Amino acid sequence: MREWQVQEAKQRLSELLRAVGEGEPQVITRHGDPIAVVVDIEDFRATHGRDRKPSFSEFLLSAPAVDDFEIPERTVDPDRTEGLFD
Repeated sequence: MREWQVQEAKQRLSELLRAVGEGEPQVITRHGDPIAVVVDIEDFRATHGRDRKPSFSEFLLSAPAVDDFEIPERTVDPDRTEGLFD
């Protein structure tokens, strides 16, 4: 894994991307401190999986349990029949 200063990474972006494409993550530093890592898109997807949408069943199963919801009791109010059909 190679380290690049920001300025050098800007000037030699093609070379940096070529190394990433060969499966070698690249670290970008500012004033000697690491600030970013550039990785291949497939590595990113494998670790983060944010590009993949869940299936409908996965989506439903990820919902909070019904037991977590508080359902208030309904009040018994008289029907509102006055003025509805005037």
